[in-house]
Amino acid sequence: MVEVGGSKNDSVAIMAGALLVPGKTVLHNVPHIRDVFTLMEIFRHLGVKTDFRPDGALEIDATRLTTSEAPHDLVRKMRASFNVLGVLLSRFGHASVAMPGGCDIGARPVNFHVKGLEQLGCRLHLEHGIYTGEVRRFRGANIVLEFPSAGATQHLMIAACRASGKTIIENAAAEPEIIDLADFLNACGAHIYGAGTASICIEGVEELHPTEFTVIPDRLQAGTFALAAAITGGDITIRNAVQDHCRPVLAKMRDCNIEVTSVEEGYRVRRVGKIGATDIKTMPHPGFPTDMQQPFAALLTLADGVSMITETVYESRFRYTTELARMGADIRVEDRTAVIHGVDRLTGAPVTCTDLRGGAAVVVAGLAAEGQTEISGLEHLDRGYEGIVPKLQSLGANVTRTPIH
Repeated sequence: MVEVGGSKNDSVAIMAGALLVPGKTVLHNVPHIRDVFTLMEIFRHLGVKTDFRPDGALEIDATRLTTSEAPHDLVRKMRASFNVLGVLLSRFGHASVAMPGGCDIGARPVNFHVKGLEQLGCRLHLEHGIYTGEVRRFRGANIVLEFPSAGATQHLMIAACRASGKTIIENAAAEPEIIDLADFLNACGAHIYGAGTASICIEGVEELHPTEFTVIPDRLQAGTFALAAAITGGDITIRNAVQDHCRPVLAKMRDCNIEVTSVEEGYRVRRVGKIGATDIKTMPHPGFPTDMQQPFAALLTLADGVSMITETVYESRFRYTTELARMGADIRVEDRTAVIHGVDRLTGAPVTCTDLRGGAAVVVAGLAAEGQTEISGLEHLDRGYEGIVPKLQSLGANVTRTPIH
């Protein structure tokens, strides 16, 4: 049995939303991961008091912000940090935030964010990789996203909370993290309707108030553990996982002869027979999540037959396939499609984490490979997986982490 921690993508979005709230916000089930610590460091630079309490809850006191300029070197470390731009504009009327960083998986432009903020009434200027902006007060607008970007949807939801008038976001993202962010903001006094659908309505309010809130479980972490069990022929129970959030991944696992059954507070994963081949096409929620195609590809390297994965969200998300090939995988990448011919076995090799989810792919593959697999670049994995080594060890995996001297 393994227990899933709080969602990375949910935590960082809610933390950004907490900056809108003058007072002390308490968040439960926030994971101890690098992205969270980076955002906490950014908050402290802004004058926000934030720390984990002894009971594990994260406390954020954004009563007093001392600067509207986010530290550019920290913002460039993670994409979600760009969401502080809308908050700082709302609180100060002016802000300066660098272009965000994160995993190198292809172009992830912030133009959806920028265009939406401008429609809410602010003026933004980009120079030397830094956005500066000013606004007297955000005003409600009808915003139509060109793509249902989760990050842009979250950013604009937060920015519109204290706008004058009504904001409607059309073609909005519908991930579970969008719904949970809306639940958090509403608990703080916001008026948000329609989260989880393609049309979200935000009626601006004058002020938000502090609240205590619990972050949802990490569906991507749950999926990674499920794939680890499937590739090794294991039988595990994943607790604190919401099966409905993982539905697209679990449906594809069933296609591959993986048995998934509901249990109290989670689900059980067990492989029955050979791993079956399948085809996957990543899509915005409720389609197959782009963040799960990499670890799922590791499973398909040992499938009986030929599988195809088509990536429609990010154009450079197949860099990890070179690492799987080092382990004996037969993968050919053609534009945005990876063709995977299942092989009889994988063998251990020195590999690296090319990005966060690419790191999950080589970990999943390494669990099933014959011999020893040595994985470098763990700083990527640390951005999204809390305690992955002890959790895998608790399931019987022979895995250790060696400190770098």
